[in-house]
Amino acid sequence: MPIVNDMDGVPNVTQPPIASGKEFVYEFAVPVSGSYMYHSRVGLQLDRGLHGPLIVESKSEDLDYDREYTLMLDDWLDGTPGAPEDALEDLRNSGGGMGGGMMGGRGSNASGDVDYPLYLVNGRSADDPETREVRRGQRVRLRLMNPAADKVSRFAVAGHKLTVTHTDGQPVEPVEVDTVRLGMGERYDVILTADNPGVWQMAAAPEGKSGLARTVLRYEENREASAPPADARPKELDGSFLGYGDLRNANGSSFPEDSLFGGPDRTLDLTLSGGMGDYVWTIDGQTYPDSEELQVGEGEWVRVSLQNQSMMLHPMHLHGHFFQVRNGTGRGPFKDTVIVEPHMGNLSFDFVADNPGDWFFHCHNAYHMETGMARVISYKG
Repeated sequence: MPIVNDMDGVPNVTQPPIASGKEFVYEFAVPVSGSYMYHSRVGLQLDRGLHGPLIVESKSEDLDYDREYTLMLDDWLDGTPGAPEDALEDLRNSGGGMGGGMMGGRGSNASGDVDYPLYLVNGRSADDPETREVRRGQRVRLRLMNPAADKVSRFAVAGHKLTVTHTDGQPVEPVEVDTVRLGMGERYDVILTADNPGVWQMAAAPEGKSGLARTVLRYEENREASAPPADARPKELDGSFLGYGDLRNANGSSFPEDSLFGGPDRTLDLTLSGGMGDYVWTIDGQTYPDSEELQVGEGEWVRVSLQNQSMMLHPMHLHGHFFQVRNGTGRGPFKDTVIVEPHMGNLSFDFVADNPGDWFFHCHNAYHMETGMARVISYKG
């Protein structure tokens, strides 16, 4: 969300960390509606569950629906022998974790480094799920959010299709899919049409890892029916899911084609790498906080071009701005977090430098960010 800079909450960038026993009051005018999250940016506190949803309702809602549910798709490590700080130490000692950085390491999972004993929806395990009720014929808005520190989630509802309407709080032209893939930090709003009575699994599966999180969808006319088993995996999880190339923004604005307007005022060509040997992740070979600022000028049209030279995917998040993903259509979605795929994956996005200040740009995998994959984008002059 493009709030004012001094309310952004990044320690040692926009404010000092809030000390134990102290307080800081965040107060700002809400600039835009949508599905957002708040969370700690200090160390690995995100992986201790210090996060929550932040829903900004529209004054004039165009989306037609009858019920609304918010689902936080999380992982849980704390309370086990491997708490977050211990997990990071293990990764540093092992030279790269499950994904192994550039050289493959101990495994082949490109989506995350840490094995979690539990996966959760709204803080509940698959053995103790929430139940969400619907009535036949209703349209249900699901606000899907992935606050996890180290997990890409695939979400699906057994027996139902999902229609994607928003990504990272911004509207897109509706797209029907079987499953939604969410990188760390991403949010998607979807509409589920309740046209298949029963009791159904609403499942979130960690990509490349074993386990399942779930919520139960129960039609009111089926209140006496049994819920699916905790480990019942909907076939829809293996069905179609949208890529960024399938999304078209629906807010009526786009960046112009380069050939017509001469291209961006500034391009930041950045390489994502690391993870080989020591567990260190870099942007252009530099590790935060010992890295140079990336400078932009107020009012500039800025393009960020990312190349991923590692064997791990990186969900990259820009604070204080929405950007438009360049997906070859001229009408790519506006987002604030985007997955850059591994194995030389490339992705570019454009934004207008219209919110002055120093802004954090980082990988939303908390373990990658904590070991260096972050930079500060600073307005010059």
